[in-house]
Amino acid sequence: MLERARISMFWILSLGVALVSWRFLVFGVEASMPAMAHFPETQKLALYLHIGLAPVVLALLPFQFWQGLRSRRPALHRWFGRLYLLLIVVSGVAALVLASGTRAGPVAGVAFGILGVLWIAVTVQAVRLAMLGRIAEHRRWMIRSAALTLAAVTLRVYLPFLAMVFGFETGYLIVAWLCWVPNALIAEWILWRKGAARLRTA
Repeated sequence: MLERARISMFWILSLGVALVSWRFLVFGVEASMPAMAHFPETQKLALYLHIGLAPVVLALLPFQFWQGLRSRRPALHRWFGRLYLLLIVVSGVAALVLASGTRAGPVAGVAFGILGVLWIAVTVQAVRLAMLGRIAEHRRWMIRSAALTLAAVTLRVYLPFLAMVFGFETGYLIVAWLCWVPNALIAEWILWRKGAARLRTA
């Protein structure tokens, strides 16, 4: 029952946040994402690539962890994986450009910059291992990639509360780290627990 609830929450949050993230298509960036509207014209392409493509990555994520798709439609799973990687590379590079120009300051810029680099590197490693046929290792790296992709969810969950407590500027500075560092640590804990369970049953 608990596992079913976790899976349902994974799907709901991933698809829900992805859909909400595209609100700029209806309302425009300035009205729907005022924290992102300050980027100069020279960074507008990076802005639209990131906010347009990152939600697609988030929407693809639960499909890549859907065991039924992997077992019944392995070719589709592989094509989704290629698309997932391509979009992360493009959106991640765009995120690095945005991180260098954020008005939140260098501390937040460094946080988002590290996230962008890790997001790309971890996912490249996950896909590389799949192409080599090292599926068990591929799955471990995909858990790491998922944890970083879900930073888009945790940022939106934490930021309203942090803004209420500390004000938006300080809250945004905190969430730049809080949205992904705990996710990455939780992923490592999950992987450690899975490894320990395999040792006990070996």
